Amino acid sequence: MDIIEILFTASFWAAAIRIATPLIFATLGELICERAGVLNLGIEGIMVAGAFAGWMAVYSGTGLWVGVAVAMGVGMLFGLVHALLTVPFGLSQHVVGLGVTLLATSSTYYAYRLALPEVTNPPKIAAFQPYEIPVLSEIPLLGPALFSQTPFTYLAFVLVAVVALVLYRTPVGLAVRAVGENPAAVAAQGLSVTAIRMGAVIVGSGFMAMGGAFLTMSAFDSFFFEMVNGRGWICIALVVFGSWRPGKALLGAILFAAFDALQIRVQQTGFGAEFPYQIFLMMPYFLSILALVAMSRRAEVPAALMVPFNKGER
Repeated sequence: MDIIEILFTASFWAAAIRIATPLIFATLGELICERAGVLNLGIEGIMVAGAFAGWMAVYSGTGLWVGVAVAMGVGMLFGLVHALLTVPFGLSQHVVGLGVTLLATSSTYYAYRLALPEVTNPPKIAAFQPYEIPVLSEIPLLGPALFSQTPFTYLAFVLVAVVALVLYRTPVGLAVRAVGENPAAVAAQGLSVTAIRMGAVIVGSGFMAMGGAFLTMSAFDSFFFEMVNGRGWICIALVVFGSWRPGKALLGAILFAAFDALQIRVQQTGFGAEFPYQIFLMMPYFLSILALVAMSRRAEVPAALMVPFNKGER
């Protein structure tokens, strides 16, 4: 099977959608933060914490959707830490973000060892199972790829539409975008820039944690260290690729996931066996960098991104 044949198989695109799902959640979260003017480099650690929290909640006996809510709550707590340090106190968003990543990751590892001190192989849970949407799942190629996924994946696509609607069709979204462009104008209207920015970071961090929870509760059925594997950093690039717009960010996530799914299938089919396998592992990142460079030249960065705001200062 050559590359062209792979690209026209339903299983390939179904795999690409699965790989893209955690990226969609986390990219939406980062996009909300950056639209409000805050760069959240805590995304990698928050995804790890969300992956563990959701899995541990289900392992402890709660339902799957309760586990999703727990993961989101944990992500929002770490978002609150990030927001408190960067918004009212105006500390470096780079330093705080990296600190939150280290805090979330290390505390997750500690909690894992504390909860399961004698476990060598992570226990499994009953994860989300694929649900075929009647009629739609029977559409050739498109049906098995889009409409035979788990409910968690469907939620990701719904959230893309919800975030786009809120950002561009509601007063709340207008306020979020305004504090990322001209916070002084927002303050002049009597709105609290601090509250809006903190709320955006907290909600965005909850979405990031949901991306991590997808890995343990839908893609896999257990938690293991390093499972996030740099996806958080990819999502930061996807926000730029998507020009800070949910729809374009969704396409960017699917594009990266398609590159990743392609390299897996190329290795499995033995195509290009004369090349070192590391070349195929590198391929999705290399192609994504090329796409990012091409798209970022036209991207309009929020004017107040990473710019602290102190009321009364110009």
